[in-house]
Amino acid sequence: MTGAPDVDYTATSARPPWSALPESLRRALAVALGTEIAEAGPSVRSGFTGGFAAPLLLADGRRVFAKASGDSNHAYTAYRREAEIVPQLPSAVRVPKIVATAHVTEDGTNWFAVASERIEARMPGQPWTAEDFRTVTETCEVMAAALTPSPLVDLELFTDDLGLTARLAAAILAGTEPMPAGFQPWLGDKLQELQNLVDLYPTALAGTSAVHGDIRPDNLLIDRDGQCWTVDWNWLSLGPPWFDWVGLLPLAHRDGIDTLAEIKASPLTADVPAEHLDCLAAGIAIYMLDRIDAPPPPGCTPELRRHQRLYAWWFLEWLAVRRNWS
Repeated sequence: MTGAPDVDYTATSARPPWSALPESLRRALAVALGTEIAEAGPSVRSGFTGGFAAPLLLADGRRVFAKASGDSNHAYTAYRREAEIVPQLPSAVRVPKIVATAHVTEDGTNWFAVASERIEARMPGQPWTAEDFRTVTETCEVMAAALTPSPLVDLELFTDDLGLTARLAAAILAGTEPMPAGFQPWLGDKLQELQNLVDLYPTALAGTSAVHGDIRPDNLLIDRDGQCWTVDWNWLSLGPPWFDWVGLLPLAHRDGIDTLAEIKASPLTADVPAEHLDCLAAGIAIYMLDRIDAPPPPGCTPELRRHQRLYAWWFLEWLAVRRNWS
């Protein structure tokens, strides 16, 4: 295909129902919650994994949101990591509180479940509106202030994982990795510039802030009072305080938000070198090109590859506007 695909982020996953989880895990979670589980709602369809994720109604009237997975799915590690991180976040970071966790082993498989407070809310960015963008921007600014310097210890540097991305850019440029088809006709001519931008990452993306690392619309919730919540905190690392917000800008630009003006106005980016912002955009674009035409990894849905193509396209488009490529 040519161009960016349409991706419905409310329908990207294929998750099991509550009844498919081991009875021992369901019992253990009920014990941890201190009450019976009266009813399980349908699994949500956002995200790209096969991990269980659904609302639960408890016998005592409480409502929680539960996630669960066996260790054969990478969601198992993600859920455990989030359960470790969330209780350590400062109160200024609006995130659903962890209510209970449970762990069992059955037939040689480790299972983990985590229940959080349930937030009645909607996903922004479908498409981005000026009001939602302002709300999310304010949330990113509050997060950056609360997480700079990082109040959490022993976090890895975000830049530790970027060597592979830099090597992929070099390999595509050298012709040892294929150029993915269906992208902008000018992409081949701009590969060297993209490579140069990605190579800035050891300095451009260094920082002492704790960054979420995966802020996108389906990891954001806006409640009935207009408050923005962030979820899926399993990728936390150290980076610059503007990282999470800038990662939202290419798709906001697609939807008509004047992101170039927003960058100049925001305290997060007003004094940040343009090359540093472009380094992040180039890095994400190249990262999303990796194995873009291959089957998805085990435990992930095919929508992951469509998501990659959409993000690669619009991050490249945003760079083209910023750098006068087209």
